Amino acid sequence: MTAATDNKAPTPSETDFSETPWLDPQAVPFIQIKSLGKQFGDFTAVDSISLDIYQGELFTILGGSGCGKSTLLRMLAGFEAPSAGQIIIDGVDISDLPAYDRPVNMMFQSYAVFPHMTVAQNIAYGLKKDRLPSAEIDSRVSEMLELVQLQDLASRKPKQLSGGQCQRVALARALIKRPKVLLLDEPLAALDKKLREQTQFELMNLQYKLGTTFIVVTHDQEEAMTLSSRVAVMDEGGFVQIGTPLEVYEFPVNRFVADFFGTINLFDATVTSSTQIDSTTYTIEAALDKTGTLIKADCSHQLKEGDITSIGVRPEKLSISQKKPRGKNLTITSGVVEDLAYYGNRSIYRVRSHSGRIIQVSAQNFQRTKELVLEWDDQVYLSWDSSCSVVLPE
Repeated sequence: MTAATDNKAPTPSETDFSETPWLDPQAVPFIQIKSLGKQFGDFTAVDSISLDIYQGELFTILGGSGCGKSTLLRMLAGFEAPSAGQIIIDGVDISDLPAYDRPVNMMFQSYAVFPHMTVAQNIAYGLKKDRLPSAEIDSRVSEMLELVQLQDLASRKPKQLSGGQCQRVALARALIKRPKVLLLDEPLAALDKKLREQTQFELMNLQYKLGTTFIVVTHDQEEAMTLSSRVAVMDEGGFVQIGTPLEVYEFPVNRFVADFFGTINLFDATVTSSTQIDSTTYTIEAALDKTGTLIKADCSHQLKEGDITSIGVRPEKLSISQKKPRGKNLTITSGVVEDLAYYGNRSIYRVRSHSGRIIQVSAQNFQRTKELVLEWDDQVYLSWDSSCSVVLPE
């Protein structure tokens, strides 16, 4: 066998889509939301949205207050009736089914655990309501207690638990009925920062072990980035962008997504030249307003000389130094450190450029030191590679 044969590209049928089923042209969506809408009088809460979610995904719906994400979750759960459209789960249209007949369960933000019941009783509640045999209930409760690592706390009441432990009780109670889909409404909002970070990993590991499809609603961008296989960014009742956390963060489709999903420096600029690289890629050069600093960037839409555009650069893509950097394809500007914040592992600098614009930089603290590397009022240079510039439609 020749080396060329050994290195041949896999055919579509040989490609492994197990981690990315949405890229498989032959995969059948497990959940199909078709032209779903919800009106409250003259107000449109959810505006004819469509979405495919695949079995085993941990899918996050991200948006600010009033964007429609909670209304969408309530329609999936059966607590709100759609004004239009369909919800299909595992090939069955559940749009008109009552909540108790749907193959879904929901974990609420408040956890809503019963204070008079023990951990084990809370978890068993749904199975007892379904009148399952006692032996099966005991077996499944024991299995779930072990899965959420609460086996040593089975006889405790909620008031004897921490917030993270109450969260796991609520999660176990929602999962014990083995729903096809678990809906989670701001599941980590009540936890402090450190516990929230720890619980994110526990939630991901649990979802991976069970293979249950999770749909999470949150307003927390970091939570969405950590948890999700894919994210749908929502605004004014519709989806603005759907993709993996990496795709949405690094390749936002417009200024709204770039600004909402993480932190970004946004510059207004005038295109000075545009070159077509291939059928879908253009390289532009643009001059920043006020200073005329030139930025090079690639984009997927055609711009012509004289067009006004927005260019974004994430704070961690910028380098900050007191010496002028050198290198090819660098955009370089300068300014004065106006604010700084020390976070231990990193420092945030807010630099006022000579145009008056504030530029934020996130710098990793690589070295152990007793003194700040930079101080207030220091004169500094900022630079970034052209590949880090994102051209953003409005």
